Amino acid sequence: MSYSPYENGPEHAPENASAPAPHWHRSAAHVLLAHDVGLLVIRLGVGLIVAARGAQHLFGWWGGLGIDKTAVAFAQFGYPAPKAMAVIAGIAETFGGLGLAVGLLTPLAGAAVAGTMANAVAASTPLGYFGGFEFPLLVGVGAAGLALSGAGRISLDALLPVLRSQRLIYGIALLVLAAILATVTILLSKN
Repeated sequence: MSYSPYENGPEHAPENASAPAPHWHRSAAHVLLAHDVGLLVIRLGVGLIVAARGAQHLFGWWGGLGIDKTAVAFAQFGYPAPKAMAVIAGIAETFGGLGLAVGLLTPLAGAAVAGTMANAVAASTPLGYFGGFEFPLLVGVGAAGLALSGAGRISLDALLPVLRSQRLIYGIALLVLAAILATVTILLSKN
């Protein structure tokens, strides 16, 4: 059997299609593998960057502020209970990022990172887009996309029966919850 680029076989090719059919074959297995490898690369990039930032906030690693100085920054942004907020943000970044990187509870990890990045976008909006909120926006959108798509087959989620087959509804529900919590937190910081 030969490959035909036409949906119903070569006999249904348009009359003006005199060029020979391509000689490549794109199987479902090849597409799925490419999809899984692409998700792995995105998960590792987004997850490890966010986890490192969270470790800076929580522990002061890699030249970070540590929890006390991060709390001072949160206070300057107007967040109530700045130390508690700094701890929550640091935990969400560190463990959400690690969850994304290894593909564990990806809808939850992605939503946690996306919600935290929504707050980072709100806090850095006065700086403008360039040099301001474009980086947290990019990370948040990437995390939200991963929450919706799932981790793929090269992940720890692939070992969990409930997440082996990603359900879009998990990602949607958790992103809605993250959006509500982020909105409440942002509104509290404005008062």
